[in-house]
Amino acid sequence: MTHAEKAAALFREGYNCAQSVFLAFEDMYEIDHKTAVRLSSGFGAGMGKLREVCGALTGAFMAAGILYGYDDVTDSEAKKNTYAVIRYIAERFEKEKGTIICRELLGLKKDEDLEEPAVRTEEYYQSRPCMGLCELAAQILDDYQK
Repeated sequence: MTHAEKAAALFREGYNCAQSVFLAFEDMYEIDHKTAVRLSSGFGAGMGKLREVCGALTGAFMAAGILYGYDDVTDSEAKKNTYAVIRYIAERFEKEKGTIICRELLGLKKDEDLEEPAVRTEEYYQSRPCMGLCELAAQILDDYQK
């Protein structure tokens, strides 16, 4: 199963968009599952349902940070390289979808749909682009690695 397929399957299981993409790459980092789920939990629905930067994209940023991030805060070259990876992912996503903003991807207005998390029904999966966005974000990160 590819990381893109895994991200879609995880979203279908009920994980939020950020969790789905971040967890799809669990085979590439050494964080226990529970910690990975909790770490990525607040980034779904455009950062805590604020509908800002797409959660699927944020999940890809988090995975990229684990894979390509820096831990020496004085290493400006490593910082520059990490940010370049993030920009690559964001630019590819935006080129494909026209925006990286959750509410724009969903066709929502600012401050619309900020209440309860949506109930995951078959209609939900058919009407929302989120599962496909999870696949796309994971695929972009995989493409970067090639």
